Amino acid sequence: MAKDMSFEAVMGRNSEIMKKAVGIDYNVFESGNIAFDYEKMMRETGYSLQEIENVQNETGVGNTPVYELRNLTKLARKFAPAGKGARIFIKDEAANPSGSFKARRAATACHHAAKLGYKGVIAATSGNYGAAVASQAAMRGLKCIIVQECYDSKGVGQPEIVEKARKCEAYGAEVVQLTVGPELFYTFLVLLEETGYFNASLYTPFGIAGVETLGYELSMQFREREGRDPDVVVITNAGGGNLTGTARGLIKAGATDTQIVGASVSLQGLHMASDTQFNKKSFTTGHTGFGIPFATWPDRSDVPRSAARPLRYMDRYVTVNQGSVFYMTEALAQLEGLERGPAGNTSLAAAFKLAQELDKDKIIVVQETEYTGAGKHIQPQLTFAKENGIEVVIGNPSEEVPGKNIILPKDPGYINVEEIDLNKTRRSYIRNCIKNTKAEKVTKEDLEFLVADTKSSEEFVKKILDEFGVEY
Repeated sequence: MAKDMSFEAVMGRNSEIMKKAVGIDYNVFESGNIAFDYEKMMRETGYSLQEIENVQNETGVGNTPVYELRNLTKLARKFAPAGKGARIFIKDEAANPSGSFKARRAATACHHAAKLGYKGVIAATSGNYGAAVASQAAMRGLKCIIVQECYDSKGVGQPEIVEKARKCEAYGAEVVQLTVGPELFYTFLVLLEETGYFNASLYTPFGIAGVETLGYELSMQFREREGRDPDVVVITNAGGGNLTGTARGLIKAGATDTQIVGASVSLQGLHMASDTQFNKKSFTTGHTGFGIPFATWPDRSDVPRSAARPLRYMDRYVTVNQGSVFYMTEALAQLEGLERGPAGNTSLAAAFKLAQELDKDKIIVVQETEYTGAGKHIQPQLTFAKENGIEVVIGNPSEEVPGKNIILPKDPGYINVEEIDLNKTRRSYIRNCIKNTKAEKVTKEDLEFLVADTKSSEEFVKKILDEFGVEY
């Protein structure tokens, strides 16, 4: 009997399809009403750090260089109080085979797929991860399908996303391009079911563990060249995997005193699933449209339990405006001779300002760069913005209104960060846990899990539970 392929039926088989496509029975890690054993899941379904390093070495992933940005440090010090202006470093993840840190996740996922005997891999992504999966799949002799949210309902595609489709196709992948909306996840599930391919999700334990090498490398590189760990690592945050994996790697290296700062481009007021607003944003990743929703409910991802849990590791979360990121992209090229893609420079824009708060002898690291190219370059992005009714001006970035204008700073002194209230974010996360699990009572295991998952305290969690009238 043929399976019902209606939208409702396929979405109803979500867990069954996912279990078969990932090879993980998430139920064995769940307990209480809300909790699941995160560390056990990472330990039993992932790989050791040494195993991942070996896997990545096979396809030339990792061991990327670190550069000190001496000229940008000098510039930051011009706007810093006396004695302030930390040394700014950058880890050049664009040196990976597909041009971004996501090669680390893809290397592990594709190795795992080949090991389990899958003939191909599928990933739902409009970002750099698609290119990374396509590249690694080609190296492993696997077939590859990338499902991409590319166009609005008028058939207009963003230059950056369209370019990434070309990059995926260059690596031999089949690219399925869709308009914005719920059909992305539906199509993804249908393809997984029809092909029997592996779900090379960004959010599996082995995908996140692939980024742990990045954090570990950072610590080892700085101990070798500076004799100590970095004081601050700034990480561009979208779905949370970048921050989670890097932080876990730093912890595994023993760099427990390094402050972890998440940074996102502010797209406040724009809805990521809105057809009319889809082309009003100039950043397809690394922005608050992903950063906030995934922080407050990680399990919205394409696996039952996301291994990306950014609130577990984040010490601080800041946003920067679109114009400042474009400005810092140009500054990196013209002052340091490094031309890198705008989205990866989100953390650079934040680090430039944060360095001005720190003493001169402190070390602040921009955790990743990404490749740049025709569609990812500043000019096509700003031209596309203008074509979509966005005003591009020079002025005070604090006056930028996402979807209406992009404000490039008058000078570097105008670059600033906005603080995200982490306690508010934690509160939203706990509320979503209660709402989505329909928990009327929180067990001891649930309480311990919520404390760990929010990097807070039992007192804090109990206070929020009292607000929502939930027993514990």
